[in-house]
Amino acid sequence: MSVDSEEFAVLFAPYRRELQVHCYRMLGSMHDAEDVVQETYLRAWRSFDSFEGRSKLRHWLYRIATNAALRELEKGHRRSLPSGLGNPVEEPSGDYTLERLDVPWLEPIPTTLLHPASEPQDPADVVQQRRSVRLAFVAALQHLPPRQRAVLLLRDVLAFRASEVAGLLDITPAAANGLLQRARDKLAEVAPSEQTISDTLEPDQQHALNEYMAAFERADIPALQRMLLADASLEMPPLSTWFSGVAAITGFWKSRILTSPGLFQVFATSANGQPAAAMYKRHADGSSHAEALHVLTFAPGGIARIVVFLEPTVFELFDLPLAIDQENPIAT
Repeated sequence: MSVDSEEFAVLFAPYRRELQVHCYRMLGSMHDAEDVVQETYLRAWRSFDSFEGRSKLRHWLYRIATNAALRELEKGHRRSLPSGLGNPVEEPSGDYTLERLDVPWLEPIPTTLLHPASEPQDPADVVQQRRSVRLAFVAALQHLPPRQRAVLLLRDVLAFRASEVAGLLDITPAAANGLLQRARDKLAEVAPSEQTISDTLEPDQQHALNEYMAAFERADIPALQRMLLADASLEMPPLSTWFSGVAAITGFWKSRILTSPGLFQVFATSANGQPAAAMYKRHADGSSHAEALHVLTFAPGGIARIVVFLEPTVFELFDLPLAIDQENPIAT
């Protein structure tokens, strides 16, 4: 079966987004995922004559994409968050150094890639998709060997049958089942409890997100302190230094970040199926420049975890401008 590039692009288009999300789960990086999806497109188009329709097109594309992701993982670039690399700062004394590490860090993914607003979604599917890209879950996946990671995602997230996974990875069904069990066992050791994380942004949590953003704009440390759980954590890749506990977090904010009100403009967004806040720092000329993306994890009673992504390229992933002013505002 021969098709030109435009014809194949039409065939490929319905699967691009879900392949991108799958590759993100595999790799922990939107940039790497997009590269692998592009490789998948090219490999599939060039070999489409050999497809012959013996399997579903979707399965065939997942075979190409998964194996391309596995080749990428052979480079050994496991992506982490700061909490996976060292111990936290737990005292508010300020006697610490903020260390920047040039290592592959976990990246966020825009929630809009999971379920675009233009497409109707089953509420149960929405919850499952959000669970499968939570930052904590994707970080836990990084602890699995690549083939275990692939099998677990194909079986438990995408609901492929064991025989189908075996065909995708050129292994036996028994080997696929063995890899799946080992992956589940390891994930149970490192993944957070499902009971500690809220699946949806309920009205009270939406209110909490709004209060968090407003408190940041006001540099209102007492208000932020009331929102945090006692054992909350704060991480800020690419800085390896991270904080655990309300006192350490608010001490850092007070001494290093929120030194006066009005320093930040803050806008709501969503990353990894979680509420997020895009922070812009004000400058003397009246403009505001991209500073950080805060991804919040809510648990019963308050905010359990804040991951702050400091690289400006993160804003580009979310189609957010790197600078805003009166002529280039953000719609809210």
